[in-house]
Amino acid sequence: MASKGKPSPRSAVAPLSNEQVARLAKQHTLVDPMRDLPTGPNRRINQAEINAQHPKGTARLLKGVDLVFKASCKTRAWGLDNIPETGPFITAATHVTMFDVFVPMASLFHMGRRPRYMAKAEMAHWPVIGKWFQLVGMQPVQRRSGKAKAIEETSIEILTSGRPLTIWPEGTVTRDPKKWPMSMKNGVGVIALESSRRLGYQVPLFCAVTWGAASINHWWPWPRKNVVMCYDTRLDYADLLADAQSWGDEVPAELADELTRRIRVRMTEIMAQIRGESAPDGYWDYRTMRRVHD
Repeated sequence: MASKGKPSPRSAVAPLSNEQVARLAKQHTLVDPMRDLPTGPNRRINQAEINAQHPKGTARLLKGVDLVFKASCKTRAWGLDNIPETGPFITAATHVTMFDVFVPMASLFHMGRRPRYMAKAEMAHWPVIGKWFQLVGMQPVQRRSGKAKAIEETSIEILTSGRPLTIWPEGTVTRDPKKWPMSMKNGVGVIALESSRRLGYQVPLFCAVTWGAASINHWWPWPRKNVVMCYDTRLDYADLLADAQSWGDEVPAELADELTRRIRVRMTEIMAQIRGESAPDGYWDYRTMRRVHD
């Protein structure tokens, strides 16, 4: 089954300008996330986690990603100090293009963490690089297969085992005509709430928002475009866990929906800041392929 609609073309949005990046640099400390320890050497590396995830294969893939990004764009980020040095956490990332998914992945690797990440199962069959993806932590997701509960349970087990997890909650590249975050499946809410209930504390959850790659022509990427990511501060959802022990067998859908809504709203706020634009009212609904309001 094909995905609904098609992503809008590069011409739908303007490239991220040097002037806007300069404005962001006045507000935040921008660093290059495509190099080791981009925020400075005073950080504890999670060596056990690195050793457990095919370190040689990871290093090779990471080097390749770094080379591609340095050749095709000028990548900057802020907020990477928010990434925990130890323990499980969730990264909820935007999905504007197939290219920008590598920004949070590489940034986390360069900061000394090795998350598992949920990705469509088709990627495992890509020539050469598909095998590398599996080596470095890809958890294949069979989309539209009726296996949502199994996917959620696997994700929860990753977190309760002490590993971090990266999720793209939109489930596919955004179909918003101007490439804002679109509607999201509530699986990210279920995973965060249920793993927190099982562990007995609120699992840290961070939004990672990337913008700029939507303007890159991947056949002829020059001149290099600006790409900026914000790794936001922890998103608090303690209020949704107040009655966790009374939920029964499943997370109440209304709580998962609410947490997912908060993630989408926060992602939109951050993207508006990066782009230097006002977000449109409402959000693009993938089911109906039109803009709706909360």
